[in-house]
Amino acid sequence: DIYRPKDSWETLPAIVCIHGGGWNKGRKIHFQNVAQSLAAKGYVTASIDYRLSGEAPFPVHVHDCKAAVRFLRANAKEYGIDPDKIGAIGSSAGGHLAALLATSAGVKELEGNGGNANVSSAIQASVPMCGQTDFLSERNREISRDRDIWTEFLGGSQEEQPGTYRLASPLVHLDKTDPPCWIITGQLDDPSTHADKFRRRLDELGIETGMTLIKDAPHGFLKKQVWFDEAMETADKFFTKTLK
Repeated sequence: DIYRPKDSWETLPAIVCIHGGGWNKGRKIHFQNVAQSLAAKGYVTASIDYRLSGEAPFPVHVHDCKAAVRFLRANAKEYGIDPDKIGAIGSSAGGHLAALLATSAGVKELEGNGGNANVSSAIQASVPMCGQTDFLSERNREISRDRDIWTEFLGGSQEEQPGTYRLASPLVHLDKTDPPCWIITGQLDDPSTHADKFRRRLDELGIETGMTLIKDAPHGFLKKQVWFDEAMETADKFFTKTLK
């Protein structure tokens, strides 16, 4: 679902908006408010669907996200998009996918065959919200043993599927060609969503990064208007700097 500012027909940067839901539920309509809010701030936004864990295992989720990026870039003229300025934002599972989009351009196993194969899936900025960036962490090793969403998403626990967990980990793929990434998460969310190792590695590579911690907010902070507004204002400030 594509949105753009009302009565605005100039070429604009684009933002791919990726819903959450534990990789096994959710639809693009559930991220419509994010897409509309950012479109009103001067972007072409695309709230996307992707195949869920009940339909197929990883990496189809990121295959579909990359297919959306390639589609937007291939059809940039039709939609009034600057093909050199495409960003991504997502929350929870979508936050993970937004981070993975940022770090895995050109990783063959993650590109998929969703069309426009000769078009780049690279993005130029990413705002992962309350997402996981290090699937090889001790914390994720422990919870993957008995949490169904993880075993359904990655085909087993971290101990059973280390290669898949590695492939799914945005931290693993980071290199100097990757774009700026700004983390947004709730103060009351699990500390793993702070992406400490991920941000430290970005710093080492000289890539712009940082984190906004939304005071008193839980994992699902987008449900409360004041927290939603803070997140969108933060994302807009970052995307203005990196895409406009």
